Amino acid sequence: MSAEPEVRPRQRDGLNVAVVHDQLRQAILSGDVPPGPATSQLVLARELGVGRTPLREALRMLQSEGLVISEPNRRVRIADLSVADAEELYVMRILLEAVAAQITVPTLDDRDIAELEGLMAQMDHLVHANASFREAHHQFHARFVQAAGPRVVRQITQLFDHAERYRRAFGATEPDHWTARRSEHRQILDAAAAGEARATGAAIAAHYLRTAKLVAEALDPSYDLARLRVAIEFVAPGIVDEV
Repeated sequence: MSAEPEVRPRQRDGLNVAVVHDQLRQAILSGDVPPGPATSQLVLARELGVGRTPLREALRMLQSEGLVISEPNRRVRIADLSVADAEELYVMRILLEAVAAQITVPTLDDRDIAELEGLMAQMDHLVHANASFREAHHQFHARFVQAAGPRVVRQITQLFDHAERYRRAFGATEPDHWTARRSEHRQILDAAAAGEARATGAAIAAHYLRTAKLVAEALDPSYDLARLRVAIEFVAPGIVDEV
């Protein structure tokens, strides 16, 4: 008598998809799986040591994020780093976070400001120790948008993660970069501590503008950041000349 086929619980399948999604997403964001020529799902599953079924579902999720591009014959390609994509990413970050900061800053109390000061100190310490300050950096920026609502916060978090690909590729996660950009974070925090919501949003916009220009200069110095100018003029017209 033949054995009954194994029936895997639906919840177990879902868990596997979530695990594979997180594994592949982190590999893409960190650059461990770089942009490049298309590959087959079979080869990708073998390289990652995962099943093809959860991989297929995970790829669909990553495609909806814009990290993966689906091609004919079940081939996939990790989305390229491009100046147009970077501009779009920073347009979204500037518009969302500048507004979210103006919603959040009036809700911040002394404890929140103290926590932000602690995160600044933590980033300084990690940089001097030549260690990754990514998590502290993420927490710092997250504090300024926390009152904007869960859907907005989720979108901002995803954009922060996507920007990591560009920060890593163009040196924005290196200790030297933090040393040069520390004053920008200080300006954001000082404006928030003073209760100046609009100035906080403008400082965030200026901070992201400089990162976007760094990426654009590396990818295509002749590229016209026209969309970024419109975003900056809307949220922080005083710095539009910097674009």
